[in-house]
Amino acid sequence: MADATKPLVLVTGATGYIAGHCIRELMEQGYRVRGTVRSLKDAGKTDHLRKMASALGGSLELVEANLSSDAGWPEAVAGCTYVQHVASPFPPEVPKDENELIRPAVDGALRVLKACAAAGTVKRVVMTSSVAAVAMGHPPDEKVRTEADWSNPDRCDPYPKSKTLAEKAAWDFVKSLPPERRFELAVINPGFVLGPLLNADQGTSGELIRKLMVRDMPACPEIGFAPVDVRDVATAHRLAMELPNAAGNRYICAGDHIWVQDIAKILAAEYNPRGYRIPTGKLPYALMWIIAWFDKAVNLALTFVGRKEIVSSAKAQQELGWRMRPVRESILDTARTMIEHGVVPAR
Repeated sequence: MADATKPLVLVTGATGYIAGHCIRELMEQGYRVRGTVRSLKDAGKTDHLRKMASALGGSLELVEANLSSDAGWPEAVAGCTYVQHVASPFPPEVPKDENELIRPAVDGALRVLKACAAAGTVKRVVMTSSVAAVAMGHPPDEKVRTEADWSNPDRCDPYPKSKTLAEKAAWDFVKSLPPERRFELAVINPGFVLGPLLNADQGTSGELIRKLMVRDMPACPEIGFAPVDVRDVATAHRLAMELPNAAGNRYICAGDHIWVQDIAKILAAEYNPRGYRIPTGKLPYALMWIIAWFDKAVNLALTFVGRKEIVSSAKAQQELGWRMRPVRESILDTARTMIEHGVVPAR
């Protein structure tokens, strides 16, 4: 239930996968929420948010603002005490020009932060970055990456490069502000985000689960990630917003590395008895390389082959009191809600 005494929080990119859960988390805690969307004309993209607000008795206002334009941002930020900047481009495929990703990510982040500085009411911004800004572009090794690490943009593909440059630009911008205009900044660096869908938009992370469920892949490529549940990511955003000691810090939110083959085995144990045919064999690199010519999502994954993503969320656990739910729960909840929303056909 909305609490009129609670601060107003802006969540950017409200229709996105992570942002929707951030909005839910905030409303469950009584915050008044304003969310930005590219357009209010397509009710189908916002209906689930309005229904969620109604079911929770929450206060939700949706306004138009786009990362590629200055229009709407002063109005979006006006009167907000906190901002959760979640919106950022996430590609379904490798772009032909890396600036198709980098410029919207960097310019969009700065656009939001400049509006926050001009508003004068914003106390803290929590920005969604990624472990892609921490663990990429390094020599292959078994080193555990922490918040002290930064990805090397000169050795990164466009997506991790965009996340790294956008986060660095945000920190530099806040440091450059005069004291009277400066607000606090905290950053969340999630891993491979899984967990329940709020509508039929599964996000790019969920595409892997969908492909396994509908057997779009004949076997499992030798790729893996450091996973995290979207609900736990939303909780981390709230904690980083509320706790005084979070200001000026970045927080990795991700668990132990898991291979796609192990994800498939969890899905197969649960869903193969129900009529699904989840592939659990290993996909040879040569075959994956051939498939990548025809499947752009597989092409995006080629750079992850054989690579372990080893990161530590100890700082988030110690400073925020943050906890992760078991990865099996996240995987199965992703699949279950994909079936519920028709992303994966029911058997």
